[in-house]
Amino acid sequence: MRKRILVIEDERDIADLIRLHLEDLNHAVTVARDGNTGLREGSAGSWDLIILDLRLPGIDGLEICRRLRQRSEYVPILMLTSKSSELDRVVGLEIGADDYVIKPFSVLELMARVKAILRRAALSKKQQEKAQLELQLGDLTMNSATRCTTVHGKYVELTAKEFDLLFHFANNPNRVFRRAELLDSVWGYGHDGYEHTVNSHINRLRAKIENDPAHPELIVTVWGVGYKMNTAPVAEIHA
Repeated sequence: MRKRILVIEDERDIADLIRLHLEDLNHAVTVARDGNTGLREGSAGSWDLIILDLRLPGIDGLEICRRLRQRSEYVPILMLTSKSSELDRVVGLEIGADDYVIKPFSVLELMARVKAILRRAALSKKQQEKAQLELQLGDLTMNSATRCTTVHGKYVELTAKEFDLLFHFANNPNRVFRRAELLDSVWGYGHDGYEHTVNSHINRLRAKIENDPAHPELIVTVWGVGYKMNTAPVAEIHA
């Protein structure tokens, strides 16, 4: 299906190359060549994917990613980053980017990543439309359709990846996950060596949902292995 894709990239040759290959795949492509324009376009439109360079004139890519993740409408984000900016890649993943490609990149690799992200997004949407599940774990309630989370009846604001990670745990109560498994299931492929991204997301989740984040009772550490959702089996309620 034809998708609407926003490319935020200030290097004209790279932007034109990406646009050309995406249009060859029959996608509708809009190009923004600076951060301010990119943020405005990203916030105003309904996009199926945003390809976002981190080094931009005006507002940088990390800040754009952060602001877009504050919106209720979720859109997949694929970062473009230089080989030397490992810290930026880590930060980008932690604030909600779905994947990254390192410059200089192979066009074949970039298109493969685009296809994978769109495939995962379509599958996630299809599953949500089919199931419309609400998961209830004691005082924690999550709704996959509205992406709403409450604790003790109070709304808890989660980033897109925080919600995905918590929902993954909730769907697999008492199962122990290694960090690499969580990266593969929640973030997708391509993040080997970034297990600390999982750690930071779990720390933030604990701060938002646990009664005492220093002594977590829901998301617990299984030393030497990984993490699990420590709860009775999830009660499934079809909306």
